[in-house]
Amino acid sequence: MTGDVNTAIAALDAANAEDPRTVTVDGESWPAELLYARRMRAWLDRLYPDASDALRLAASAQHVRRWEIPRGDYPEGRDGYLRWRTHLKRHHAKVAAAILADAECDDATIRRVQTLVRKQGIKTDPETQALEDVIGVVFLDSYAADFVEKHDEAKVVRILAKTWAKMSETGREAALTLDLPPRVRTLVERAVSG
Repeated sequence: MTGDVNTAIAALDAANAEDPRTVTVDGESWPAELLYARRMRAWLDRLYPDASDALRLAASAQHVRRWEIPRGDYPEGRDGYLRWRTHLKRHHAKVAAAILADAECDDATIRRVQTLVRKQGIKTDPETQALEDVIGVVFLDSYAADFVEKHDEAKVVRILAKTWAKMSETGREAALTLDLPPRVRTLVERAVSG
């Protein structure tokens, strides 16, 4: 990598800090995607302390400027959701590439981050799998409780089962150590038991 990884992460954080949506944690207000990026990096450091620079950058870029592509701009239902997710992957990869180029990252690193953010090669690319593990653990640790409150039980169990299926043993082992609220833990247990 030509540029400094910490400078590049700071540039991604600056982009995420522009998120107009805020989340309050322990009395402190955070731009939603900045908090998400920090949670991603924290779990990446715990699960994969020897992660490559590209993987560290991808963890920070996973939702970069996500608010620019709102879910409400797409039709309800699975087809609309899948189109939204596909557009998001392209958007995150494009935005990340521009930010990383400005931070003087080399082309190979930028291409690798784009591959990871698009989640290409899950189950065949160890770094894409590592990123998916971190995504799953961050979701369970920080977002599942709110998700459970907003959706019907059948949908929650289905989503949790899909999340679990995408994770490797490393991610699953980490997920099992989480201090989840009782209702979330019960639904996770239902989801993983089939």
